[in-house]
Amino acid sequence: MALVRSKLYSDDVSLLVVLIDTNPFFWGGPNTCLSFSTFLSHVLAFLNSVRLLNQLNQVVVIASGVNSCNFIYDSSSSSSQPVVIETRTTPALSSKLLLNLEEFLTTDQRLTGDNSMFSLLSGSLSLALCCILDLFFLVLLSLLDLT
Repeated sequence: MALVRSKLYSDDVSLLVVLIDTNPFFWGGPNTCLSFSTFLSHVLAFLNSVRLLNQLNQVVVIASGVNSCNFIYDSSSSSSQPVVIETRTTPALSSKLLLNLEEFLTTDQRLTGDNSMFSLLSGSLSLALCCILDLFFLVLLSLLDLT
């Protein structure tokens, strides 16, 4: 009889890292066919659906601005309780992400020195790679744990 590898719970769990470019020179241009708020509502719907597929799915959102890039949401460190914003209840993912995005944009705007039109997408990609490798090594170490 052939040995069949048992299915681990982690086989159905995934990590999704989303990079959001918040560069106002891109989103505020005359040729943009999609507003930033519309784009963000589509992203939030997508992220909520990924989390609904499996509550163990991890979602990480990284924002890149003109002067900085940073993690604005990590589902592994957030609470699942809904947060009230402007007298309406929104899912925890949406409200936490929007609050962190607002803080990020305020900080990024404060850091503006020379009104650079360039994005820090490469910095966001580096953060994403670090996040992926961190999770990969955690899983690898847990598989190698012989205790």
